[in-house]
Amino acid sequence: MSENPVLDRETYRKIKKMSREEMHNFLMRYADGLLADEDNKTIDLPAIENELRHIKGIGEKRLEEIMIVIEKYLNI
Repeated sequence: MSENPVLDRETYRKIKKMSREEMHNFLMRYADGLLADEDNKTIDLPAIENELRHIKGIGEKRLEEIMIVIEKYLNI
């Protein structure tokens, strides 16, 4: 498990007491906060492809197969 829990104990207790509408509003605010977060991590597929291209033993055909698998799991 990660060392930094996503929810602290106090937030968890508040969530347990929320109605469906309160929970919906909480989740919408939380999602908006995630989208506004400047430290949002993204995956740069061209950079990954370039790094893989430099690994000895990975040719164009194998690289293409690897990228298809990565894109499949990212739902691209």
